Amino acid sequence: MSELIDVPRGLNGVVAAETTIGDVNGEAGYFHYRGHSAVELARERSFEEVWHLLVVGQLPDAGRGAAFAERIAAAQADPRMPERIAAVAMHTDQPLAALRAVWTVAASVRRSAALYDLDPDARLDEAIRFAAIAPLALAPHRGAAGAGVVADYLERVTGATPDAAHVRALSAYLIAAMDHGFNASTFTARVIASTGADMASCLTGALGALSGPLHGGAPARALDSLDRAGDDPSAWIAGELAAGRRLMGFGHAVYRTADPRSELLRGVALDLGGPRVAQALAFQEEAERQLAARHPERPLHANVEFYAAVVMEQCGIARDMFTPTFALARTIGWTAHVLEQARDPKIIRPSARYVGPAFRG
Repeated sequence: MSELIDVPRGLNGVVAAETTIGDVNGEAGYFHYRGHSAVELARERSFEEVWHLLVVGQLPDAGRGAAFAERIAAAQADPRMPERIAAVAMHTDQPLAALRAVWTVAASVRRSAALYDLDPDARLDEAIRFAAIAPLALAPHRGAAGAGVVADYLERVTGATPDAAHVRALSAYLIAAMDHGFNASTFTARVIASTGADMASCLTGALGALSGPLHGGAPARALDSLDRAGDDPSAWIAGELAAGRRLMGFGHAVYRTADPRSELLRGVALDLGGPRVAQALAFQEEAERQLAARHPERPLHANVEFYAAVVMEQCGIARDMFTPTFALARTIGWTAHVLEQARDPKIIRPSARYVGPAFRG
């Protein structure tokens, strides 16, 4: 048996694979998609353009962008899916459960093959088709007017025609949340993809990882903190920290500087304005002051979930749709990583160090 190599708990700092999709520099405080600043993409590009960048490999020109949008629309118009999405919706009012079920049903309806048995073009087709039906499964009860993925999704979840400012704000969040290194859900998708499994299996596994409160479940909890703290957060924050409880929406496993996604969304929130934004700014200032006093050795700043919650609320998205909205964004990154992992024939198979009772023979 080969010698085991000890690694840190949580695999922090361990390089598990190579990727061309993006990179997170936690020390310098930036992240990018294929060499393009993710923050600048969120400010300047559309959701569909960045989707194209991640799964195809480059930003599209006008012609390729239009063709890609048509490809998404065609996947969403699959006549086999509306009845099945409606049937799933009848049995659950939990969006993430609905998405898992719809992906599984879609795999059956389409007789999706194992990625191992598909060529690159067929894999890309699978990636686009499964990602395209995500917004329909997450918000199945209302139609939309075909104004683009973000505007249509916002109309589905709010029941109203969104204004341009809210579409821009939500688009910035979704783009910034598409990918972020080998986070738990992305790594889960890659582990499953390394077995050669079908696309739906990769995505449903990743979705399960995202649903945990320490991963994608944090935005709503960050907003809960604002509600409980009220207009004077000092005493509430002090009480939480004294009790040893974590401040949801603060700190990050990678960043040792301010989270650039949080900085981006703070600016988006300021543009939207309103009392909730003012409350969030005061909460952030007080939380970071108290965290710095308690942990001077470890900088803890507001992370993406904190201002994501504020922005989504300002856009009219209900709290129970925060994590599903995060899932919509991250689905794009998952498919990109699945496609990349599927090109590597090596299965991901780590070892464990046994620490239980000795072998009894």
